[in-house]
Parts: sequence; structure tokens; C-alpha cells
Amino acid sequence: MRAEGTKQGRTPSSFAVPLSPGCDCLAAPPHALRSTGLGAGRVFWTIMAVKWTGGHSFPILCLNASKEGLVASGAEGGDLTAWGEDGTLLGHTRFPGADDVTSVLFSPSCPTKLYASHGETISILDVRSLKGSLDHFHVNEEEINCLSLNQTENLLASADDSGAIKILDLENKKVSRSLKRHSNICSSVAFRPQRPQSLVSCGLDMQVMLWSLQKARPLWITNLQEDETEEMEGPQSPGQLLNPALAHSISVASCGNIFSCGAEDGKVRIFRVMGVKCEQELGFKGHTLGVSQVCFLPESYLLLTGGNDGKIMLWDASSEIEKKQKSPTKHTHRKKPKKGACTKQDGNTNASVIDEEEHGKILPKLNIEHGEKVNWLLGTNIKGHQNILVADQTSCISVYPLNEF
Repeated sequence: MRAEGTKQGRTPSSFAVPLSPGCDCLAAPPHALRSTGLGAGRVFWTIMAVKWTGGHSFPILCLNASKEGLVASGAEGGDLTAWGEDGTLLGHTRFPGADDVTSVLFSPSCPTKLYASHGETISILDVRSLKGSLDHFHVNEEEINCLSLNQTENLLASADDSGAIKILDLENKKVSRSLKRHSNICSSVAFRPQRPQSLVSCGLDMQVMLWSLQKARPLWITNLQEDETEEMEGPQSPGQLLNPALAHSISVASCGNIFSCGAEDGKVRIFRVMGVKCEQELGFKGHTLGVSQVCFLPESYLLLTGGNDGKIMLWDASSEIEKKQKSPTKHTHRKKPKKGACTKQDGNTNASVIDEEEHGKILPKLNIEHGEKVNWLLGTNIKGHQNILVADQTSCISVYPLNEF
């Protein structure tokens, strides 16, 4: 029997937020307010989120965007919606059986092709006409939590509640590999960019794994709870002491060698792949509750994190990663990185920008008080500007501008 754990992104249907015209709000341009009594180098900003409404009646669980700016969202109750880059509704469908839509994924080479997981099924759709599926596959034995497409787009990975990862050969339309090592729910899986035969995964068994499809077993495994016991330093808040390091989300940077994992203990961990093993580069806390989502922005080491505490943070890990890349001998006997700190918020603002260098430790560059538990987080380019798209316990998508930062 698998250990008890809580899957992210689910809420009882009684908490569903009905559609309401009042959910819309206009975007106000961010403006800077120099704070007092909190030290120089800290700037507070007011960020008004644009709300995309009308596409769902239940909480949104997942998001994805195409290179052309199309956005897809999946929700509880089997709802799948397509949006234009300005938030215009383009299409909607509800899958038979009304299983929750837990993951959506656009094809990079064919921007109108969309992969969606609902229950134990994977459907392939044309976003221009969502009413019928182009194809569908039932290869997982339990509910799918995450989909990932490799860079050559011939393999699709699906992680499920049994802990298994199925590798679907899209050309031959059959399972080419079944990766079974997680002893609990496999919550997240991601192919590594530029390495179409390699992927990483994490789960509620508190384990993170590196896989090569040449082998049926993982190349490398780490247990976050055991590592936490060995490496933690300094006092922790009483609430976080009780939270096990259940791993909820994983994201790989564009270079393919750096990946991040968010866990229930409130910690964000960044790893480097070194051949057939991995080393933890960084470990820091900013969230007061579990980290439900991590997402590297394209072509950078800027990392977005979202938590059960209703906060969204932007971290710049580039200096630490590049520093350790130049000094590889420090990997084995390195000093543990200093922990990040949660920024104090002024009552009139919902975001802050922090001067990291002044404090000499890792702090979030941006801290948004979103106010709702984050189900999915996505950094994407809309009309030439970088934005954060957020799915939470409501039926709306929140859009925050990032171009000012």
C-alpha cells in the first residue's frame, strides 16, 4: 500500500467558484513605491492581475501555452478550454465521464495540436475544433497527473497515481517503456531538453529520480526527507517541521542539466545532472506552506514558484549555478546554501522586488501575494511581453505582467 499523501490541485467540488462577471478586473500598470523602515534596495510594486473568465465552472487544474500565444486550461469535471492570447474564448469541450483534466500540453512543432490527460486517458485534439479527439490512448492504470513531451516529439511520458510512468511511442501508437520505481503517486515528470531519451520525475514517496530510456530502472534516486535530515540547518517554523517532503512539481531549465523540485515541506531544491547522477546545487525556502509548482522561464535560470500559502515568487538562481559550474570540485564538499527568506509585505501592495546582493543570500526577486493556493504556474510570452499565468482554486486564470522585472 502506498504511503498517505495529498495530491496538489484538488479541492472538494463544494468549493467550486461559480462563473461571475464580477471576476474580471482591469490591469493597472505597475508603479514603484519605495518602502520605509525595511532597508534600501527593497521596492514594492502594485500588480493588478488580469482575470480570464467564462471558460470554466470549476477550479482550474492545469495550463499550457503554445509558441503562437494560444493557451489551454483543464479543470475539474472534464472541462477543457482554449483561449486567445488576449483571454478571448476560442473553444470548449467536456470529456465523457467528467474526469478531471489534470495536464495539457501543446505540440511545439504543430501549435494547433494539443495533448490532454483526463482520468486514465490521453486525448490528442486540434485546438481549432475541440469537440472531437484526433486520437486517444488508455495506457495508464490509474489517474494521470502529468504529461511531458520529449524534444523530438516522438515520445510522450504520463505519470500516474500508481507511481508508474508510461512512455508512449507516438509514431507506433504503443507503450515503449513502463517505468515503475515510485512507491507512491508520481506527481510530476519532465523530459530533459536536448536529451530526448532522458527524463526526471518526483512523487509523494518523497523521491526524485533521473531516468534513461535505455534502462528500465532509474540511474539515480534521492530521498528528499533523508537529505533534509542531513542538510537542514537553523531553526524552522513549527508548521514546516510537521510537513514531510512530498514532492509535487518538477521543472527542467532549457540547458537540460539543471532542474528544480518543489515539495510539501516548503522547500525549493535545485539539482544539476552530472552524467548518471545528480547533485543538489541549492535548497531554499520562501513559502510558508508546501510548494505546489515550480517553473523555469525559457532560456534562463529564473525560477517561478507557487505555493499553498497563496504566494508566487520569482527567483534568480543564475549566479549560484554559474558559480558552482566554474568550481565543480566544490560539489562534493560544498557549504550548504543559505536559505531564502519570505519578504514582509506592505498592506497596500501585493508584490515586492528585493536586492538579493545586499543580503548576501538567496531571496526572491519578486513576491506576489496571490491569495489563493496555486494549482498551476506558467511563464509565457503574450504579445511580446513575458507574463505569469496562474490557475488556482477558482474558475479564473490570473495573468500577471513580468516585463517590468
